[in-house]
Amino acid sequence: MKIVSAAEAASLVHSGNRVFLQGAAMTPNTLIDALCERYKELKDIEIISIHTEGEAKYAREPYSESFKTNSCFVGSNVRDLVNTAQRGYIPIFLSEIHLLFRKNILPLDVAMVQVSPPDKHGFCSLGVSVDVALPAIQTAKKVIAQINPKVSRTHGDGIIHIKNIDCAIEVDSPIHVHKVTEISKIEQQIGKNVANLIEDGATLQMGIGNIPNAVLSNLFDHKRLGVHTEMFSDGILPLIEKGVVTGEDKEIKTGKIVTCFAVGSQKLYDFVDDNPLVHFKEAGYTNDTAIIRQNPKVTALNSAIEIDLSGQVCADTIGFRQYSGVGGQMDFIRGASLSDGGKPIFAMPSVTAKGISKITAHLKQGAGVTTTRAHVHYVATEHGVVNLFGKNLKERASALISIAHPDHREILEKESYERFKSVK
Repeated sequence: MKIVSAAEAASLVHSGNRVFLQGAAMTPNTLIDALCERYKELKDIEIISIHTEGEAKYAREPYSESFKTNSCFVGSNVRDLVNTAQRGYIPIFLSEIHLLFRKNILPLDVAMVQVSPPDKHGFCSLGVSVDVALPAIQTAKKVIAQINPKVSRTHGDGIIHIKNIDCAIEVDSPIHVHKVTEISKIEQQIGKNVANLIEDGATLQMGIGNIPNAVLSNLFDHKRLGVHTEMFSDGILPLIEKGVVTGEDKEIKTGKIVTCFAVGSQKLYDFVDDNPLVHFKEAGYTNDTAIIRQNPKVTALNSAIEIDLSGQVCADTIGFRQYSGVGGQMDFIRGASLSDGGKPIFAMPSVTAKGISKITAHLKQGAGVTTTRAHVHYVATEHGVVNLFGKNLKERASALISIAHPDHREILEKESYERFKSVK
C-alpha cells in the first residue's frame, strides 16, 4: 500500500469516472475535499453514495459543475442539489444497493473509504460503516483509503487487506459524532406506547433519534432482548450494561448484536472498538428479509413523514421534494411481519413542529409511497397505538383518526365520511 498526499490520491480519479463515497460517520472528508479541488480539470464525475456527513463540496458551486450526484439516500448536505433537474436520486432498498455494484448496473471506477490502520496481518477495518462500503471496495477498479487511528476496529465482515488498497492518505481526526438531545414529553409518551408492544425475547430494529431512544429508555424491565438492525446508536448501550439486551433468544447470530452501521457519540465508537459482541455486516445481509424473519418476535420501529387514512406511508418525500430515501424501512417492516410473533411499528408525533397533522386524508401530491398500506400493521403516536392488520379501509380510517391530534380529528372524520360515506 502506497502512502501519498491527498492531492496525489485524488489524482487517481479521471474525468467520466463513477466514484463511490463511504458514508455516515465514516465519510472520508479529507479525500473528498482533495477531489473537489480538482474541479477545474475534471468533468462528468458521478458521485454515488448513501447518506454522507460533512460539507459535501461536490454539491456546491462551483464544484457541482464538474460533479453530478446520484444518491441512494439523501441527507441534508445534498438535499438541495438532488432536488434540481441536473442531479439524481435512486429509489432503492438498502438491501439491494450492493446489486448495483455486483451486477455491473452501476460499475464503480473508484471507491473512497476511511479505514483503521492495518493490524499485524495487514488488515484494515471499515469501522462503523460496512453497509454498502464492503461491496463497493470489492467491486471498484481502484480503492483509495483514508487511514485514521480514530477509526474503531469492528468485528464482522468489514475488513480490507492493504494489498487491495491502491493508495492511501493518513489523517488523525475524530470521525463524525451525533450528539444525544433531550427527549420531549411527546416523544417520551410515544416511547411508552411503543414499549408496551415489545415482548421479552424480542429482536429489535431501532434507528437513530429521540423516538427510538425514548422507546429504549422504557425497556429496563424487559428481558432477553436481542438486536438485529441496519444501524444503532447510543440508546442501546444502557440496556446492554443492565443485561436487558442479551440476544440469547435470537436464531441468527445468537448473543450477538448484528448491524451494518452505527452513528452516535464517541462512547458508542469506543464500545464497538474490538468488541466481538457486535458484528458489522453488509446491508445485503442485515436487511435481507429472509434472514430477518428467522429471528423471534422481530420488532421493527420506523418513522413516517405522513400516513394517509388508508395506511399508506410516505417516509422519504415532502410532496415532490426528495427529503431522504427508501432506505431499509421496507426490508424490516416485511421481515418483522413474517417473523414469528413479529411486530412492524410506525411511530411518530401526531403533528409536525408547525402543527400540521401527520395523519392525513391523502398523501401530498407527488409524495412517494415508501411503505404500502398492505404492509402496515402498528401505528403509534402520543395519543395511542392502533393495529391496521386485517382492517378494511373504513376501519383503518377510524383507527388512525383515534390516534390523530384532537385538533385535527373533526376534519379527518369529515374527509373520511366524504370518502366512505361512513365515519366507522
